[in-house]
Amino acid sequence: MGLLERLRKEWFILGIVLVIAVARLEPGVGVKGGPLKPEITITYIAVSAIFFNSGLSLKTEELTSALMHVKLHLFVQIFTLVFFPTAIWVFLQLLSITPINEWLLKGLQTVGCMPPPVSSAVILTKAVGGNEAAAIFNSAFGSFLGIVITPLLLLLFLGSSSSVPFTSIFSQLFMTVVVPLIIGQIVRRYIKDWLERKKPPFGAISSCVLLMIIYTTFCDTFANPNIDLDKFSLIIIVFIIFSVQMSFMFLTFLFSTRNDSTFTPADTVAIVFCSTHKSLTLGIPMLKIVFAGYEHLSLISVPLLIYHPAQILLGSLLVPTIKSWMVSRQK
Repeated sequence: MGLLERLRKEWFILGIVLVIAVARLEPGVGVKGGPLKPEITITYIAVSAIFFNSGLSLKTEELTSALMHVKLHLFVQIFTLVFFPTAIWVFLQLLSITPINEWLLKGLQTVGCMPPPVSSAVILTKAVGGNEAAAIFNSAFGSFLGIVITPLLLLLFLGSSSSVPFTSIFSQLFMTVVVPLIIGQIVRRYIKDWLERKKPPFGAISSCVLLMIIYTTFCDTFANPNIDLDKFSLIIIVFIIFSVQMSFMFLTFLFSTRNDSTFTPADTVAIVFCSTHKSLTLGIPMLKIVFAGYEHLSLISVPLLIYHPAQILLGSLLVPTIKSWMVSRQK
């Protein structure tokens, strides 16, 4: 793969680096009250656009084929939204006595609270040849569940911004997440044939809007002189994220391949990716709503920004190994 092709493929990861660098150079543009007016353009318009786009792109009509595999769905959703955040919370009790930046540790907890992503787990499951229908179902169903469960988990484990009352958080979530998602699904029913023909770049559209959200979040950080991120904490967090991901992938693999397990090798592939991947597209807007007013919001979001490329990198590297395992088991 040539350099240009690689850059084109990884444009979103490069975009994250670029918008953070631009925010560092000129934070005044994207701060609250600045020229971009992020308190309106990001808080309402950008977040709503992402979830309207998700509503348009979610192929709920394809989920019926995977609906009956209840045991697999329960395993994935319980692991993702119950075991994952709880295990991270226990781990963080040990890490709290270390000198690691406390806001980055809180960010690790937010990663644990996130729902599965709509795209990456499905793409990797398909690349291996696993149960794609189950991956699509759990990614979509997990996203819907996450709209309600993720904010509750964030409030349970971290508390909310003192400047934003609980009722305000959920009313804003309803207006900027639930309503656009439902409208997107309704619109999809009427233009489904056109969408199938034209195949709009839903992923690229959401990613571009997400880059705007990341940019304004870091503008607030760099405009605040009281925030300091030490390199030691950042390096340790990167190491922890890769370790957690590898450990959880191995754990889900062990659970789903036990002798008394009824899962097929193709099911195991979907379980490994769907249970351990976390959504950046849904996560960043939710953090923006739940922690509105937090001066350390960008530090809290750093682990999620690292987790996203880490899960794609690890998953891609493991595709040949998992594929050869699955083929050998199916013979």
